[in-house]
Amino acid sequence: MRGALVGAVLAGASLVTLAACTGGPTWKADRPGKATARTFGVQPAGTKDPRRRGPARAVDGATTGGTITVYLPGAQGPDTLDPAEAWSATSNPIQQALVSRSLTQFVRGERGEPVLVPDLAVDLGTPNDDFTEWTFTIRDDATWQDGSPVTPQEVAFGICRTLDTEVFAFGPGTEYSTRYFAGADDYDGPYSEADPRCEDWDGVRVVGQDVTISMDVPFPDMDYLAAAMAMGPVPFGAASDPVRYAHHPMANGPYEVERWEPEEELVLVRNDAWDPGSDPGRHQYADRFVFKFSQDQAKVDEILLSGSPAGRAALSTSVGADRYGEAQSRLGERLVQQASQCITTLTPDYRRITDVRVRKALAYAYPYRDTWIAAGEVPGVTRQPAGTIMPPGMAGRRDFQVDGEQITYDPVKARALLAEAGFADEPYEITMAYDETDVVASAAHAQVVTGLETGGFEVRSIPVQQPLYGIWLDPDNEVNQKLNLRAVNWCPTWPSGSALLPPLLKGGAPYNTAHFDEPAIDAAMDEIVELPIEAQPAAWGELDERILTDYFPIIPTAHVNRLFAFGEDIGNPSGDGSSGTPNYKDLYVVR
Repeated sequence: MRGALVGAVLAGASLVTLAACTGGPTWKADRPGKATARTFGVQPAGTKDPRRRGPARAVDGATTGGTITVYLPGAQGPDTLDPAEAWSATSNPIQQALVSRSLTQFVRGERGEPVLVPDLAVDLGTPNDDFTEWTFTIRDDATWQDGSPVTPQEVAFGICRTLDTEVFAFGPGTEYSTRYFAGADDYDGPYSEADPRCEDWDGVRVVGQDVTISMDVPFPDMDYLAAAMAMGPVPFGAASDPVRYAHHPMANGPYEVERWEPEEELVLVRNDAWDPGSDPGRHQYADRFVFKFSQDQAKVDEILLSGSPAGRAALSTSVGADRYGEAQSRLGERLVQQASQCITTLTPDYRRITDVRVRKALAYAYPYRDTWIAAGEVPGVTRQPAGTIMPPGMAGRRDFQVDGEQITYDPVKARALLAEAGFADEPYEITMAYDETDVVASAAHAQVVTGLETGGFEVRSIPVQQPLYGIWLDPDNEVNQKLNLRAVNWCPTWPSGSALLPPLLKGGAPYNTAHFDEPAIDAAMDEIVELPIEAQPAAWGELDERILTDYFPIIPTAHVNRLFAFGEDIGNPSGDGSSGTPNYKDLYVVR
C-alpha cells in the first residue's frame, strides 16, 4: 500500500486506501456515542530551528540497552526498504527515524509540536529569491554503517534516483521530484537512462560540500520535502542496485537492518559507525528494535493490557475499539492519543460520475460510523468526521461545510439527491474493488455496501487478492478500468496545502484516483505557488473550499488520529506529530 509520506498510505475504511488534526470527544466502547472527558486537543503548530546541532538533546532519565518490541496490528509493513521507492505511512517513519537520514528532519518539540531541524545538511537549505533553486551544505561528519563518509555526491545521486519512475513507480519521485525538479521531463532516471552516476541530469549539481537543486517552478517548501528519506544519500555501484537495496539499504542513522522478513518482521540493531554528534535529532538508547507486522489486534491488546512480560518493553501502534475503555483505565499516560495530518476520502470517478448530486448522494449514503467500527477504529478518537480536505491545524485551513453542516450517513437524503439527478426509478450502479485477503477490510467493505444500497445505489463488488493501490494507480489494469468508485488516504509530506491538494486533485497527478481534471483548478494551483510565501496558506484554504463547494469531486470521510499503547518499561511514551506515529527517536527501555 502506498501513500504520501510523504503522502503515505494507510488502511482506511472499506476501501483500503492511501497518507495536524484537532479531535472531538472520545468514545467508550461499552457505550457507543457517549463522550468521556478525555479529548484530543489541537496539535500545536510546527516550527523550524535551522541552527539545531548534534548531539540531540538528551531525554530526561533515559537509559541505554534492551530491546523494544513494536507490534503493528493490521499493518503489513514495508514493500521495500529502498528510500526511492518506500512510501508507506506506517513503515517510512520507522526507517526515517532510525536507519536512513535525509537533508532535514522533524523532531518533537517541547509542546509535542513537530520541529523541522537539520539532518545531513548543516541547516535547512538556502533558496534563491524566487525559490527556483535550493542549496544544501552537507555535513562532513556523517558516515555509512561501514564507517565510510556520506558524500555530497551520494546525496545528489539519491535525489536523482527518485526521477526513475519506471524503476520506482510508487515512490515520492512520482509525485514530487518529477513535478518540481528542473529537467525532470527530459530525464528518465539513472537506470532507465543507463546513466549509473546520474551524470546526464543537470537539475542537481555538487560544488564542494554544497548540493544545489534547480526547480522548474517556485518551490518554497523544499526544506520540508528535504525531510523525506528519498532526499538522502545512496551509495554508487552494485551496493545500491534496486533489487538488492530494496531488501538491505546501507544505514547512516543510529540503527542498521539485521533482518527483514516482508509482512512479518523487521529487526534493527545498533549502527556502531553512527556518530551522535553528527545528528541533531536522533538517539540510540535501545540495543535493538523488533517490529512485528500483520499482528492480530485482539492478541496484541491482551499482551499490552494484561501486564504480561511480553508487553513490558513493547508498544502497539493501535488499540482495538472494544478494549479502548479498558486501555484508558489501565494504561493512563501510557495510552497516547496522537493527531496526524492524514485525510481519508472516497473518490468517485469524475469522468463517469459527472453529476455532482450523485457524488453528494454517495457522501450521504456512506455509513461512516459503522464502517469505522468494522475496520477496528474508535469513532471520535481515531476517526474524526471530515468536512474539508485540509485537516484542522493546517495553516490557511477554512472551517466550512459544503452543505452548511457536517455530512453524515443519511440514506433518505441520498435517495432524494439521486431522484433530483434523474435516478429515482432504478438504483445507480457503483463498481468498486476490495481486497478479499484482508479480513478487516472485507468486513468494512460489507458495511459500505449495505450503506450504499440503502441509499439508492446498486453495488457491484470485485474481489481481488492484492493491495488496492496496485490496481488504482495502474491505468492499464483491467479491474481498474471497470471501477467508478475508488479511494485515497493521503498523509501530506509537509503541513501545507501544497502537499495535499495538488497530489489529490491536479489533473494527471498519480494519486488523483478520482481522475478529477479541471483546467481552472490546475491554473489556480499554479498561481498559488507564484504568490508571496506568506499569502500561500490562505490561498490553499480558499481553494479547498472552492473545489468542494463548486465540484465536490472527492468525499472527505475522516481526519485520522492514532492510539498507541506503551508497556510499563518503555520510557518517554510519546507520539510524533510530523508522521502520526510513535516517537521512535526518543524511546528507551527503563533499566
